This record gives sequence, C-alpha cells and structure tokens, in this order.
Amino acid sequence: MSARLWVNRNFRLLFASALATNLGDGLIAVAVPWLATLLTEDPLLIGLVAAARHLPWALFALPAGVLTDRHDHHRLILGADAARLVLSVALMTLALTASAGTGPVLGLAALAFLLGAAEVLRDNTAQTFLPDVVDKTQLERANGALWATERLAGQLLGPPLAAFLIGLSIALPFGAQTLLLLAALGLIGAMHLMSRRHDRGHQPALLAIREGLGWLWSNPKLRRLALVAGGFNFVGYGFFAIFVLYAQDVLGLDVFGYGLFLTLVAVGGLIGSVLGPMVAVRIGPTASLLTSIAMFSASSAALALQAPLWVIAAFMLADAFCSMLWDITVVSYRQRYIPAPLLGRVNSAYRFIGTGPAALGAFAFGALVSWAQTADDPASGLLLPYAVASAVTAALAFYAVFRLRL
Repeated sequence: MSARLWVNRNFRLLFASALATNLGDGLIAVAVPWLATLLTEDPLLIGLVAAARHLPWALFALPAGVLTDRHDHHRLILGADAARLVLSVALMTLALTASAGTGPVLGLAALAFLLGAAEVLRDNTAQTFLPDVVDKTQLERANGALWATERLAGQLLGPPLAAFLIGLSIALPFGAQTLLLLAALGLIGAMHLMSRRHDRGHQPALLAIREGLGWLWSNPKLRRLALVAGGFNFVGYGFFAIFVLYAQDVLGLDVFGYGLFLTLVAVGGLIGSVLGPMVAVRIGPTASLLTSIAMFSASSAALALQAPLWVIAAFMLADAFCSMLWDITVVSYRQRYIPAPLLGRVNSAYRFIGTGPAALGAFAFGALVSWAQTADDPASGLLLPYAVASAVTAALAFYAVFRLRL
C-alpha cells in the first residue's frame, strides 16, 4: 500500500512542493514574530501581528470553500502560491527598510494579513485536492507523509535555519522563502491531473456557503468537533502568539536558542507524523483527540508554573506528538466522510468555526499580557495567559469526554 503511494508521480510532486513551502513557512514562523519584536516591545502590537495572520480564517474561509468547489484545484493552488511569493518579496523589502515604530509594525501586520488570506485559499484547496491525487484508502498514509514534511521542513529545519539567517540579516529568511515558493510553483505546475470540478451550474455564492454550513451543522459529530477545535485553536494560537516573548523574557533565549528550542519540540511532531497513523488507528479517533487536548493543557500548565526549561521542552515535545494525532485523525475523517461535491465548502465551514477564533485568541493573549505585566517585572504578565490556556483546554477535554465520539 505504501509503495503504491510513492509510485504515484503526482503525489511525489505534491510532496516535494510541500517540502519547499513548509521549509519557507518554518522560516517565516520565526522571522515574522522576531521582526515584530525588533520593531516594538508592546505585547499588544506583537499580538496584533499574530492575529492578523489568522484573521483571514474568520473572514475568508467560507468564500474560499465556494472557490475550491467551483474551480480547478490545481490552478487555485498555483494562484495562491504566486500571491504568497509576491508577499514574501514585500516582507523582505519591509525587513530591509523598516525602523522601529508603530507604523512599520502595522505594515507588518497588513502583510501578515494578506499572507494569511492567500494561505486560507491554499490550505483549504490543498486538503480538498488530496483525494484527487491519491485513493481514499491511502489518505492516512498520504496525510501522514505530508504532515511529516511540515514537521521536518517547517519545524525541524526551518527554525534553526531562520535563526542562522536572522543572525546575518533579518531580511534573509524572507528572501529564502521567495526562492522556495518559486521551486514549489514549478513542482505543482509539473503535475498532470484531470480537472475535477463539482460545480452545480455556478450556484449563487451565498446559497453555496449555506449548503456547506448546513451540511456541517446537521452532522452532530462534525459540528461538535468543529466547536471543540474552535476553542482549542483560540487558546492554541494565543499560546504561540506570545511564546516568542515568553522565550525571551522568561526562558532567556536569544534568536539561536529560540530556533533550537522550536526544533527540539518539533521532533515530537516528526515522530507523530511517522507513528501517528498507526497510533490513531490503534487507539481510535476519540482517544486520539482527548489525548491531544489533555497534553496541551498539561503543557500550558508547565509554562504557567514557570517550570525548568527541560520540563517545558519535554511537555511541548509530547504535545507536538499529540497534536500530530489530532491533525491526522481530523483531516482524514473529513476527507473520508464529507461528500466530494461538498468537500471544499464543508471543509471551509469547518475551518471557519474551528480556525476562525485563532485570530481573536492571538490578540486576546497579547492584550492579556499587556494588562497583567508590570513595569518592574515585564515577565510577570506572561504566566497568566498560560494558566488560562490550561484551564480552558481542561474544560474542553471534560466536554469532549461526554459529547464527542467519532
């Protein structure tokens, strides 16, 4: 079964393009927040930059689903990656020319917002695209391989490479991402697929959106899963929006230490991408989701209690493994059970509910730090948000025990 997957030329090209784009995303994941901290020390503005990257999920996820179902998936991915390439050039220009101040931070937030908008269309289309490329019996293996590239390139290789490049120039990670996106465009362009549009005579957009939302909401399991994911992502994205400040002010890490720490944590995700499909099948989807939520709650508690660095690293490594279980379980479930003609719209409806709150969480956690910290001890305000994250996710786990069964 695994050999059949890699014989598939289109999947090999998709995998290689994912390797390139995820390495670029790993560079950006470190470079954007680090650039924000060079431009301002205000946690509210730093949270705003993180929120801007995720706000498009709340604004554009539903229209993106209509576009995904209405147009050729291959061309949509090419268009989204071309837009990301242009934006990476703009980010490189900002990094080269900007000086500290509110104006440049707002410019960074605007570019992060546009980059997030392109990613909404790209990510939704890519998840809908995979069943066009591989057989449904291979979805777990294909998703596991693609998630492995995200962990290997985006989280293992990307952060230390970004740290090295930032040490030379803050603009270099953005330049490298531009080259990687050029490579990804060439690889995706080399794929040969039959167009599989499931458009019903260009149904009006609002009716198409209503159909996708309606199908999701009428499915109790998917509806509850989306609601739990929304709460989980609210605190999860808030967690990582301010983690760059926690790393600097509480853990005392410089850019190299921060990059190496993220790389170490990503080892858990890489292991999860390899073993996750087997573990998810063995313990079942419900147990996979509950384990993921519980581990995130424990990791947040470790940060709130200001545990030693090695303890925090161990918890976050385990959390990365469990997060992989969540991703493989949830994405494969949606790809398998949502009808193909509705997959783009229902996927986008799910992401609207499940990922849309991420922007609010990122901004809320930045605001919470700004409110809680004191002038004498700026690090003090960074503990409270992680206590909140631990409590909220513990409540979500309690709800899921009784109400979420896949």
